[in-house]
Amino acid sequence: MKTLGFILLIAGIVMIVIRGFSVTTEKKVVDLGPVEINKKESKWIGWPTYAGGAVAVLGLILVLTDKKR
Repeated sequence: MKTLGFILLIAGIVMIVIRGFSVTTEKKVVDLGPVEINKKESKWIGWPTYAGGAVAVLGLILVLTDKKR
């Protein structure tokens, strides 16, 4: 559980710092035999800052409450 806690803690901090990323997709608009017209679109994939904070807090709780064997 301690390892999972560290992973969640690091992932939460990264989610707070990096609030999302942009993905470029190419969409075919017209296809007339040898002639093609394509359109590039950028889509933003993001998450709220509090989601990263919640993941980091959950990871911290898992690290601190891990029982020693």
